[in-house]
Amino acid sequence: MTFKNQSFFVNFFSLFFLFSFLELSEANQSVFVTPTSSLSIISGGYWQLLQPSVGISAMHVQLLPNNKVIIFDRTDFGPSNLSLPAGSFCPKNDCTAHSLLYDVVSNTFRPLHVLTDTWCSSGSLDPNGTLIQTGGYNDGDHVIRIFSPCDTYACDWYELTATHLVDRRWYATNQVLPDGRIIILGGRRVFTYEFYPKTDFVSNNKSFYLRFLVETRDPEENNLYPFLHLLPDGNLFIFANQKSILFDYKKGIVLRQFPLIPGDDKRNYPSTGSSVMLPLRLSWTGPPMVEVLVCGGAPAGAFLKADKMKVFVEASRTCGRLKVNDPNPQWLMEFMPMPRVMSDMILLPTGDVIIINGAANGTAGWEDAVNPVFNPVLYSVNEVPLRRFTVLAPSKIPRMYHSAALLLPDGRILVGGSNPHTRYVFTGPYPTDLSLEAYNPYYMDPKFNSLRPSVLSVEPGNTVVYGQRFGVSFSLPLYKQSATYAALVAPSFTTHSIGMNQRVVILNTASVVQLSMFNHKLVVGGPTNANVAPPGYYMLFVVHAGIPSHAVWVKVM
Repeated sequence: MTFKNQSFFVNFFSLFFLFSFLELSEANQSVFVTPTSSLSIISGGYWQLLQPSVGISAMHVQLLPNNKVIIFDRTDFGPSNLSLPAGSFCPKNDCTAHSLLYDVVSNTFRPLHVLTDTWCSSGSLDPNGTLIQTGGYNDGDHVIRIFSPCDTYACDWYELTATHLVDRRWYATNQVLPDGRIIILGGRRVFTYEFYPKTDFVSNNKSFYLRFLVETRDPEENNLYPFLHLLPDGNLFIFANQKSILFDYKKGIVLRQFPLIPGDDKRNYPSTGSSVMLPLRLSWTGPPMVEVLVCGGAPAGAFLKADKMKVFVEASRTCGRLKVNDPNPQWLMEFMPMPRVMSDMILLPTGDVIIINGAANGTAGWEDAVNPVFNPVLYSVNEVPLRRFTVLAPSKIPRMYHSAALLLPDGRILVGGSNPHTRYVFTGPYPTDLSLEAYNPYYMDPKFNSLRPSVLSVEPGNTVVYGQRFGVSFSLPLYKQSATYAALVAPSFTTHSIGMNQRVVILNTASVVQLSMFNHKLVVGGPTNANVAPPGYYMLFVVHAGIPSHAVWVKVM
């Protein structure tokens, strides 16, 4: 087939999907748009293999504010390929590690001890940068684990013994709240939420019922790992299956029900799509527009067909974009260049989104998907709808079930994992993968080095106070009279295509002053309040002419 014929084929099917949705679009007052040809691949962006094997498949990953990444798998499948240090204790008589600490700067790693089963668990960083890791399977489903980062070999997992989760949390979602607490919501056959820390006797022994979790459960349980976003008004946007609500967690009431996302596709585990809240662009004059993007998933019934009959239907081709704080919010439906399930969505400091990993057919689950999608896709948030998607250079490694990705402080995307089997299996078309690689987005190309800022200092100190201006000094070989701004990026806990706590806040620019030939000072306003940016550690990037700096860590307080 020639390239011309391929382009015709792609555009024909894009039009077919458009017309097939016109009636549904009219009924739901939603708009459907088709993308440009999926065959246009930009040259920018490249892959690099970081480690051929770290001995563990990266099911769960969390970037820590000391430039290390904690990586862990489940503990109930038998030995991993990473041994614990000689002479150390062996949990459950298993002397292999199921967790490790990866050093981003040195590209090295060391094993950690995790005691109880972390399979399909959840997590968040607290305001001090400590990982609060919750739930899992069997002996781990009520456990709260702590990992406090340090720069020595003393750091390891610690499990709370006096405090436990009230309910079983397996496939639950966490979100840091404005007061520094963490809400833990949902899970398999669990229709409640609870909070950490357990600050008093009442909260120690109580969870709270949320009917929405019952309403969104279907025969395939497509409401697991619900999408959860903290909005600038202090309420929560919760999406599960095809429904979404605005939820006041303080009063325990649903404030608003949003329209159903159009179409037959389910979006949450096991019909696993992904979601991000698009960057919050602060303004001196009023609250920011809030938009949520939901991409990928699988049609109703796809999981049962894959799991029971090994029939792998095509994954979802659509993304839905919703202006959450619009007086009359309606979904804008867009078509991705290819179908996708189990993909990760990564917010970039530029304000755009990378869609990465996943498969074109099937769903999440053991051997329940085929046809890996090797090409990331760039979603350009501020482009016109017909030009938002760009297909990027492919990886060579299938990243299927139980893979993960996250943004690093240098702007790369760390990618690892993939194990669609109940144990580690290194044969067949989609073997267990123990490698780590990095995708370098287009802005990492050396041709942009002259436009890349280098942060020198954040004044005063590396703290950011709500509502107060602060200065960021940076050097730049070639300053262009172009938009220059600072972006705060929260480090996310990523597993099963959900980036918990992922957040980008683009700060107001007050001024940019040239200090010397190559040095400049950017003065920006801090986040308005803790609803906009919950307290804790963030990566601060300076973006000049669309090219981000290497981030520095700041503490918002």
